[in-house]
Amino acid sequence: MVEKMKNVVVFVRDMKAARVFYREQLGLPPGQETETIMEFFPGRETSLGVALALHDAARKLVGRHTGITLNVKGLEELCASMTEKGVRFPEPLESTPWGKMAVVADPDGNEFALVEA
Repeated sequence: MVEKMKNVVVFVRDMKAARVFYREQLGLPPGQETETIMEFFPGRETSLGVALALHDAARKLVGRHTGITLNVKGLEELCASMTEKGVRFPEPLESTPWGKMAVVADPDGNEFALVEA
């Protein structure tokens, strides 16, 4: 019986650029890191892994909408800060009936929804 989700992994081609994006621009809480994988949200029920796409099957998953949604406090400020740093937003910040939302892309084109309710 499955009890809970351990982690979700997003594949990238450029770990150096990914490190800057996820740690410095997006500001995710970092965990363990090796040359080929970074962990974020350590100690939480579910973590996010960012892994170097080392094989063909993983490379096919780079540069798409991930289906991952991140809850953000201060979404307007985060989007403004990231925009100043040259981060790409395929869907800019907008207000919706349930809150604010934007879609951001990492340097490899992996897209995440950012929401603030």
